Order: sequence, then C-alpha cells, then structure tokens
Amino acid sequence: MIVIKTITPDDVEAYWRLRLEALRDSPEAFGATYEASVGTPMESVKARIQVTEDQYVLGAFTGAGELVGMVGFRREESVKVQHKGFVWGMYVSPAARGQGVGRLLLQELLNRGRELDGLEQINLMVVTGNERARGLYLSLGFEVYGLERRALKYKGIYYDEELMVYTI
Repeated sequence: MIVIKTITPDDVEAYWRLRLEALRDSPEAFGATYEASVGTPMESVKARIQVTEDQYVLGAFTGAGELVGMVGFRREESVKVQHKGFVWGMYVSPAARGQGVGRLLLQELLNRGRELDGLEQINLMVVTGNERARGLYLSLGFEVYGLERRALKYKGIYYDEELMVYTI
C-alpha cells in the first residue's frame, strides 16, 4: 500500500537519501548533479522543503514508512505569472516503478493544483528519451507545447527536453 503525503522537515533525511539516489540513478533527468549536491548541509535541505500552499514536495510512502517516490510543486510568485505552477524533481525508486506510484503522486499534485485559487496551468519539462515519464504525463492530460534542444548537458552529452503544460 502506498500513501501520498506532504514531505515535511521531519522527513528530511529520507527525502535527501531519495533525492541523492535520483541524481545518481537518472542524472540526465535533473538540473542538479549528485556531485554538486552530496555535500549540501541538512539545514539547507530543510529550508528547500518548507511547506506552503504554493510550494511543497509530495512523498510516496510504503506501509512500512519507506519513502519510494517524490515530486515537487512550486507556484510562480511574480504577479504576471502567478497563474502558473511547475512540477520539479519527479522520481520513483527503481524497486517501486511499474506499480502506479508516479501516477498517484501526480494525481495528488494535480488535485491540489485544482484547489489553488487563480492557478490555471501547471508546467513541467521531461527529457525526450524518458518515454515512461513522458507517457505518464501525457496520460494525465499534460500536452507538449515546445522542445528545448540541448536543454541539459552532462558529461559531454546533450539532452533535449519537451515542455509540457496541464491546463486546469
């Protein structure tokens, strides 16, 4: 059984272990690198996961309390773009993949987005070669609106990203 809940500063150690796993497991999928992140002080990590209505990280926890997936949401702050939010840091541990964990995380994120006053769209970026994630996003109603070629470069390899939007 998987329970989706907001990650709080009390979950910081489990969150950071999973985040570092994500950066090692799928370095092409994230803007950050494991090498640059591994030394981050825990107080800085806690500050990043402070919870508000407009900013949070959701976690997928097993019945035993193990964190096996996560996704972040942040609403834009500037007056002209407050109608938008974005998804970041989506990751499901390899052992939990294929069990609907990513779908549960994103469904909860979209449900919360529908409740936010004035939020009209949620954006995300996905590396074009990540067919599993891309398929999940499309199945939930995200639409491709653009392509950023060479969006990321890691160890000499470029990765293109599709830009997607979910309209509330």
